[in-house]
Amino acid sequence: MTGHPVFAAVYDRLTRSAERNFFGAHRAWLCARATKRVLDLGAGTGANFPYVRADAEIIAAEPDPYMLERARRRAEALERAVTFLPDAAESLSLETASVDAALATLVLCTVDDPARALGEIRRVLRPGGRLLFLEHVRLEHPVWGRVQDVVTPLWRVLCAGCHPNRNTVAAIHRAGFAIGDLERYAFGPIPGPLFVRDEAVPA
Repeated sequence: MTGHPVFAAVYDRLTRSAERNFFGAHRAWLCARATKRVLDLGAGTGANFPYVRADAEIIAAEPDPYMLERARRRAEALERAVTFLPDAAESLSLETASVDAALATLVLCTVDDPARALGEIRRVLRPGGRLLFLEHVRLEHPVWGRVQDVVTPLWRVLCAGCHPNRNTVAAIHRAGFAIGDLERYAFGPIPGPLFVRDEAVPA
C-alpha cells in the first residue's frame, strides 16, 4: 500500500486554522457553482464535502489510501452519499463526458503530471462542464519566487508531493481551458498572489 499515512493523519489539524480563516470561504464559493454530477479531484480528507450542494452527486477521486479512508469517515459523519474512486488524477476510471463539474482544490500542485491530469479533466467533463479550482501558484517575484524553487524539494517530501512553485494557471491554459476573471490572493507573510481561484471551461 502506498500513500502518506503521517501526512494524512495530521493534515486536518495542520490546516484547521487556514480552513476556518481562508480556505473554507473559497471552497464554499466554488462548491456553490458545482452542480449535478461533481468530480472532487484529489479529494484528500473530504474537505469539500460539507460545501457541495445537497442536490449534487459527489464522485471523490483520491489515490492515497490513508486520505481516502479519512474522506470516507467524513462522508459518513456528514451522512453524505459519496462515490469513492482510488484513482490518480492522470488516470480516471470515469467515462468520457460523464461529469458536470470538476473541483480541483489544492491538488494540481501535487499531481505527478499536471498536463495529463488536466487532459483527464477535459475528457470527463460534459459539454458545458466547468473546472472549478483553488490552487497556490509560483510567485512572480524576484526573491519569493526563487525561495519557492529552493524549498520545493524538501516541501515535496514533507507535504506529500506538493510543488509550491508550479505555474498552475499556465498549465490550465495550455490544457485548452478558458479562464474567466481569475482572482488572486495573498495568504500569510508572502507578498503577491499566492493562491488563485476561478472557474474554467474547455475552450
